[in-house]
Amino acid sequence: MRDRPLLRDRVLLGLAGLTVAVVLWFLLGPGGGRSSWLIQTGLDVTLVFLSRRLAALCAAQPAARRFWRSMTVTAVCCAAGDGYQSVLVLLHPAATVSTVQTVLVVLGMSGMVVTMLRHPLGADGRQRLRLWLDAATVMAGVAVFLWYFSIGAELGSDHLVDRLATAAVSAVMLVIVLGVLKLILSDTAPFTLLAGVIGSIGTAGTAVGASVATVLTGASNPRIMTVAQLIPCILVVFSLRLQELQTRRRPAGRRGAARGRFSRMPYLAVIATQVLLVVALTGIGPGVRIWGVTAGVVVITLLVLTRQLAAFHDNDRLLTDLHVQKEWFSSLVQHASDVTIVVDAQDTVTYASPAAVRVLGTDPAQALGAVLRQRVHPDDVAAFDALPGRLATAPAGQVAAQLRLRHADGGYRWLDVIGADLRAHPSVRGVVYNARDITEARALQDKLRHQATHDTLTGLANRALLGERLQQRTGGQVSVLVIDLDGFKAINDGHGHHAGDHVLTTVAARLTALLHPGDLAVRLGGDEFAVVPADPHPDRAGALSGQIVAALSAPVDLDGRALPVGGSVGVATGPAGDPDRLLRDADAAMYRTKQDRKAAAV
Repeated sequence: MRDRPLLRDRVLLGLAGLTVAVVLWFLLGPGGGRSSWLIQTGLDVTLVFLSRRLAALCAAQPAARRFWRSMTVTAVCCAAGDGYQSVLVLLHPAATVSTVQTVLVVLGMSGMVVTMLRHPLGADGRQRLRLWLDAATVMAGVAVFLWYFSIGAELGSDHLVDRLATAAVSAVMLVIVLGVLKLILSDTAPFTLLAGVIGSIGTAGTAVGASVATVLTGASNPRIMTVAQLIPCILVVFSLRLQELQTRRRPAGRRGAARGRFSRMPYLAVIATQVLLVVALTGIGPGVRIWGVTAGVVVITLLVLTRQLAAFHDNDRLLTDLHVQKEWFSSLVQHASDVTIVVDAQDTVTYASPAAVRVLGTDPAQALGAVLRQRVHPDDVAAFDALPGRLATAPAGQVAAQLRLRHADGGYRWLDVIGADLRAHPSVRGVVYNARDITEARALQDKLRHQATHDTLTGLANRALLGERLQQRTGGQVSVLVIDLDGFKAINDGHGHHAGDHVLTTVAARLTALLHPGDLAVRLGGDEFAVVPADPHPDRAGALSGQIVAALSAPVDLDGRALPVGGSVGVATGPAGDPDRLLRDADAAMYRTKQDRKAAAV
């Protein structure tokens, strides 16, 4: 069914054949009023069947299902009214259109009108206003045609019943046209554009078909009027079958052709009424002056419409290009790995890209209104606060920094942040931060740096880190303590390297326990250690030296055996800019201490 071309559908071909048969039967054959009502009733029953099938196909779309169910009820009312009229004509061939038939048809159409008017539009306030204005313009044009071809003529009748029936049917038809136009012009129509247009033509034709045929032929031929009434009904059935085929071929998503951002239907309605005006004036034969004014009005109207259509076409093209660019940009932002955050002058988040979920575990909507500074790691707040000042003096208007921001799980993520000050930009009015998650790279970098600057066995800083720290302490005094273990070689040779390693790790733990915040313990190599206190005063260095000697004098336990360990400490104090000299002086002082202890022991 889905792959079958529409023109090969047997139902559509049958309706086309029925149209030809109706024309031949009533214009060239013996067709009469009885057969026309029977055909009309058969078409109504077909509408009931097709409407029920469409309601079943739209089971997943409540609004569309409600529309086609209402259409089923309308078709049932029309079938009941036309069926009653068929029986009446069979029993009384000279019977006119009964009140029962008219009431049932108007009742069914009224229910359909309510359903169409209640159908959701799917548009905002301005779009909804534009839609209703377009629908009202087209409806006004339809009303003009109804007045000229049907209402105006029937209101001059001497029969009150005929006038009331004409007024009621015309009023219902106008409201139906308004409802159909509303759906066609909106983006939520339960039918495709092609099916909607064909159905609208058929619906309007049921009201004005006979009158138009009379005007065009110049005579009230019953056969011609019957054909003019039946063909629109066949078009309505044709539109429902066409809708069913298109729904089966495109069961999901938007059904129907893509609608532009503006509708041409109001302009077609204006042109049609202008043409009708010329036709009406031709019938009364106005003078040259009236024809001149009419020509001017028509020409001016056409020029204005052409100008408006050209402007709307250009505007529609620009809006389409803008929409495409917006979709393209949204797709890039949606799938970008970097997170973009915009903050205002008070550091409040005004925008967060979708990547905030992947990077920080925070929904972008929840991030709005938050203060970004409150999510910065306490150790990185100073660097974050310095960014606005750096932005003010940055030549390129951008600065970079590596900061830690708090994740939704409570941890922190390292981010490589690039900031740009766009507070003067009218579309942004804020500072834009583009951040990339470098947590894993930073962890690997810290691991490699730790391995390069720390001793593998003891975990203390090595000689490279000691030199770096001493170089950083420029412009002041610094004290360095060098420690050498006593009797370590005998332990290493007598008990094995595992015993020596145990002694070294124990000594490192004891040194670390003596440190104050800011102090640095270093393993220089072998059994030599160093300590750089944060306080360079000689009194602090002397007190720490005594504490180290006392801590190292305690034996080291090795599987229940007490290994005696001692240590000699040398202290040197001087400018921090020459670390090598300080180490030499401290090392020399340590050896003097060691020699003095040996001499004292002898």
